[in-house]
Amino acid sequence: MTIHIERLTGAEMPAALPALARLRISEFLDWPYLYNGTLNYEEIYLKEFAASLGAVIVVARNGDDIVGVSTGAPLAHHQAEFGAPFRKAGFDVSRVFYFGESVLNPKFRRQGIGHRFFDEREAHARGLGGFTHTTFCSVVRPDDHPAKPPNATPLDAFWLKRGYEKIPGLIANFSWPDVGELAESSKPMQFWMRAL
Repeated sequence: MTIHIERLTGAEMPAALPALARLRISEFLDWPYLYNGTLNYEEIYLKEFAASLGAVIVVARNGDDIVGVSTGAPLAHHQAEFGAPFRKAGFDVSRVFYFGESVLNPKFRRQGIGHRFFDEREAHARGLGGFTHTTFCSVVRPDDHPAKPPNATPLDAFWLKRGYEKIPGLIANFSWPDVGELAESSKPMQFWMRAL
């Protein structure tokens, strides 16, 4: 099976938002995010994201079906919670490009699509010009969390292979309802970074 990878910007992005919303809800339901998402929230969040100047959506298609999506946008245009720890640490947020989610139907994993998602977003950031670093964040969960599967494997090795490093102390807090919860609770999000 041949997966086609496509980079979308500007007016091309809205057509991919419904698939992105569905994949975010289904894939983030699992460990470690345990995200109890709703289409209503997704619609608001993703419309705001798509309006960001310089944003990109990378889609993986199997025929006409979108089976994976990855996003990115300049950090200065992303939600304030994500830029705050960078400003506090003395970074110029206008020079940092933020990678959002990478969500992929499990049937299509281990085919190199994750690397392509990084390749395409890094190329997009270079093409925009002016960015010195790319970054993303991942949720921090305690090792003894009751929902942690026994075979859970962190993605640290993959990210290190891509040249990203965990930046000590560079942490944002973001809230969402976990599976089984009605109310939102705050979670620490650890940033990883590399120079372009």
